[in-house]
Amino acid sequence: QVQMVESGGGLVQEGGSLRLSCTASGLIFDNYAMGWFRQAPRKEREAVSCTSWNGTSAYYADFVKGRFTISRDNAKNTLYLQMNSLKPEDTAIYYCAASDAGYCNGLPGRRMYKYWGQGTQVTVSS
Repeated sequence: QVQMVESGGGLVQEGGSLRLSCTASGLIFDNYAMGWFRQAPRKEREAVSCTSWNGTSAYYADFVKGRFTISRDNAKNTLYLQMNSLKPEDTAIYYCAASDAGYCNGLPGRRMYKYWGQGTQVTVSS
């Protein structure tokens, strides 16, 4: 059974930083491209970032470029999202997701992902 568990969310002031983690089990982690999505209240879930199976390529939504960094540690079956210079509009539930495509080839939409975590809340106060 595949499980993906996010952690690291919380409440932070504008301009602050958080590091999200997503630990996966029940799958061969380094066979999967991994992504982060977010969903704010009353909004659609949107792609934030994606990295290839080996972490050599990464893609970002325009609204996080230069502020967020995706990375992974395949030895630990863990995906990360370092979030700096946070803004109130970054407030959302953040989800990690796994795609058996292996590579991102851009920023794939939700349908490209096979497994999802339960999400972690990020709240940025102004």
